[in-house]
Amino acid sequence: MIRSSAPTVPTVDGGYLCALLASEFTDEQLAVITAPLTPQLVVAGAGSGKTTVMAARVVHAVAWHGLAPSAVLGLTFTNKAAAELAAKVRQSLRRLRIARPLDIEAGREAGTDDLPTVSTYHAYAARILADHALRIGREPQAILLTEAGRWQLAGRVVRQARGPFPDLPWTPASVTRYVLELDAELSEHLVDLDAVRALDDRLGKEIGGLPKPTKALLEVAAAARARDQLLDLVQAYRDRKRAVEAVDFGDQVALAAQIAARCPRVGDEERAEHRLVLLDEYQDTGVAQRVLLSLLYPLGHAVTAVGDPCQSIYGWRGASVGNLLRFFDHFGGAPGAQPYQLSTNFRSGGRLLAVANAVSADLRTASAGARRPHVPVGALRSRSGAEPDGETRCALLPTALDEAGWVADQVAAAVAAGVAPGQVAVLCRRRADFATLHERLVARGLPVEVVGLGGLLDVPEVADVTATLEVLVDPTANPALVRLLTGPRWAIGPRDLAALGRRARRLAAGATASRAATDDPTGGAALAQATAGVDPTDVASLSEAVESPGDPADYSPEAIARFRLLAGEITRLRRVLEQPVVEAVAEIVTAIGLDVELTAAGAVPAGARGANLAAFLDHAAGFSGRQSGGAGGEADPRAFLDWLAAAREAEDGLDVGTVSAADTVKLLTVHKAKGLEWDVVAVPGLVDGTFPSDRGRSLWTGNARVMPYCLRGDADDLPADPAEWTTKAIDAFRAQCRDESAEEERRLAYVALTRARRLLLVSGHRWSPTRRKPREPAPYLLEICDLLRATGAGLLTWTEAADEPANPLLVAAPDTAWPAARDTEALARRRWAAQRVSEASSGGHPAAAGRLDLAEQATVRRWEQEADLLLAEIVAERVPVHDVPVPRSLSTSQVVRMGSDPDGLARELARPMPRRPSAAARRGTRFHAWVEDMFA
Repeated sequence: MIRSSAPTVPTVDGGYLCALLASEFTDEQLAVITAPLTPQLVVAGAGSGKTTVMAARVVHAVAWHGLAPSAVLGLTFTNKAAAELAAKVRQSLRRLRIARPLDIEAGREAGTDDLPTVSTYHAYAARILADHALRIGREPQAILLTEAGRWQLAGRVVRQARGPFPDLPWTPASVTRYVLELDAELSEHLVDLDAVRALDDRLGKEIGGLPKPTKALLEVAAAARARDQLLDLVQAYRDRKRAVEAVDFGDQVALAAQIAARCPRVGDEERAEHRLVLLDEYQDTGVAQRVLLSLLYPLGHAVTAVGDPCQSIYGWRGASVGNLLRFFDHFGGAPGAQPYQLSTNFRSGGRLLAVANAVSADLRTASAGARRPHVPVGALRSRSGAEPDGETRCALLPTALDEAGWVADQVAAAVAAGVAPGQVAVLCRRRADFATLHERLVARGLPVEVVGLGGLLDVPEVADVTATLEVLVDPTANPALVRLLTGPRWAIGPRDLAALGRRARRLAAGATASRAATDDPTGGAALAQATAGVDPTDVASLSEAVESPGDPADYSPEAIARFRLLAGEITRLRRVLEQPVVEAVAEIVTAIGLDVELTAAGAVPAGARGANLAAFLDHAAGFSGRQSGGAGGEADPRAFLDWLAAAREAEDGLDVGTVSAADTVKLLTVHKAKGLEWDVVAVPGLVDGTFPSDRGRSLWTGNARVMPYCLRGDADDLPADPAEWTTKAIDAFRAQCRDESAEEERRLAYVALTRARRLLLVSGHRWSPTRRKPREPAPYLLEICDLLRATGAGLLTWTEAADEPANPLLVAAPDTAWPAARDTEALARRRWAAQRVSEASSGGHPAAAGRLDLAEQATVRRWEQEADLLLAEIVAERVPVHDVPVPRSLSTSQVVRMGSDPDGLARELARPMPRRPSAAARRGTRFHAWVEDMFA
């Protein structure tokens, strides 16, 4: 302990920390910092400085309680948050060392000990597993599968499965996703597969024994049968992981919890090493993480959990807000212990906080989940002097396009007023809105960055690349080919496309039906059939029809020429499927001319769209072989497309990618924005069906990939399963789940509204392009509107409901007809440039180019490129002097030789001495020699 005789002994009120750490702590913060070293729960509101408070609590534990810094453990979720917390702790301890060089229990100076351990929850579980895996018969050096690696390995298991699986809607991509989701949920809740099988078997017999089961009950029984079949694939996936000695993030936590449960000595060692434990973002922890921590640090240990139930938005990925609400049940505490509060927000102005408080009022008063205990949460308060700061602008526009334009105008005005683009974010509830917003923002000359893989898939330049890859992988990928055919590059019109659809149906049927198709003069039915998602053995292939379009009289001359070009391009590009994914994607970008197209689009659009392509290439690189970790997964283009399909389908789930530090406007989902902040934040789409979402979370009663609630570790905090198997009970259960989803949507809105420092833009619309009825504004938007009207503390643009007979976005008009009208000015510029290029490539003689069609010209250009390569190789062989590039790194002996014998070093670098082959290589050489001798 600190020597009591020292004249500078601090008082327990913690006032000394304000001067020591140069921070004006509030009374709430000081209460948390100086709380006894017993289990403590801290409810920390958004922007309340919890990282600073946790660092100060470490300093106080060292200075007042005599803890060595190495006796402190801090856990959080992301590497970025862990780095920030570690840096803050190191900085604070450095101040302590300088200001108070007092002796600690072991005679060492304060702050000069080993630093506290700060890591992520998963990294901590991984360390427990690596240190003690042998105690439960597991391999300590197992390969860690990334998200891409999981997909590759599970995809191989699914493709090799023999079945039958009559109750699973079988497509490899969807079933792979189901396997991974159910496997993750079983690991998260530490549930054995046999327990799920037993419950589903009992459920199937109970419903099957009813005299007249209703449709709702039959759906429950069907889900139980499908789940049983899915469990076979989950078991096969787990067996494959075990065989290749691989684990994923969920396995790490589940196995670490298993170690903690079976081996009490591990907990003894951890408690001896870590006398103070700080748990950040505790509302986002899952059941397995809570079980692991409560086993290692049981009742009474000094555990400080910091979180906010109003920001619990990750229930869909296994987080349980019940961990925070039941903290004292799991970790103990003083009798009648209550959570500490951190309510002062240091991020936003007071006017912005009023908006956030209005939306979170229902969350703070009581939980919608009646089975959960209630933890009091205070309203956010602004820091002293910031009460009148901040501005909110609220708008309800006639159409979704009007709303996107309004958001872009507001952002452009803020940037023009001096806000850096990197300090602006547009937060969407769903990624489907990215494309329109991205287009409007780029049109205003703003640099824009789409964050996350799922969002990138909706921007046109990336969608064209993925569509091309789909066509190469799957000849029956008709929707992807239709996108390419109707796009600006090939511009195939409706009549030619309909004729192509009829040709595809004839090729699929192998019949000699009349081309006239008098019962389908427009070809609409034929095209619909050609693009229908039926059995691949029967589906018509538009790719085959493009390669063999039939009678040219059925098409326009332009269409025939373009079909020949496209068929040749597809044939040439199919060879890229043998290359690594990232190289295949890069070659597609070049082959379809996308790089040239972006360059011709202008500086700002080219920069934004080029950044999107670069980000997509990064994701492709992340999926490639290095991510599978050598665990035997597939990294081919087909597996990559399955992964992309999951990213497109999962609105919240599979969305890899992080926010960069580039000076660009960030376009991302609200889930991605958790823990971040910007000067200006826009939250569009605040309408019913979008935000709040009308999708809801999948229920186990109708979905095989979801585990029954009664088996989950947080069952007491979820809607109760039906007490009896009747339609009325199932309807009541679904209603409770809808209330649960509505509460989580409100938490998500609260997170979005607390990201802004200076300006908040919230908006909605009446009409969307996909609905025939007008949308109603979200309850959050109405609450904000009422607040602004009552206080006058913001700008309001409001479109009242109109008696329009039809959706104006769906009314046919010349400028919205399909295919869309082309930009004639841009088209003229491109044709002029193409003509100049054609003349240059034909030696300056336009007549020479005119003798060949486009496909023949492409063949000639390929011959020329190959000839140039051969000539360059011959020239290089005959040149007497060769320039040898110096490698980026040299050994010491090479540096010495460069000075004494540069020519000798150059010869060595140009033609290095062969290394001694490995034993395996030598065995291979002997084997090949033996084969040659046998057949000589």
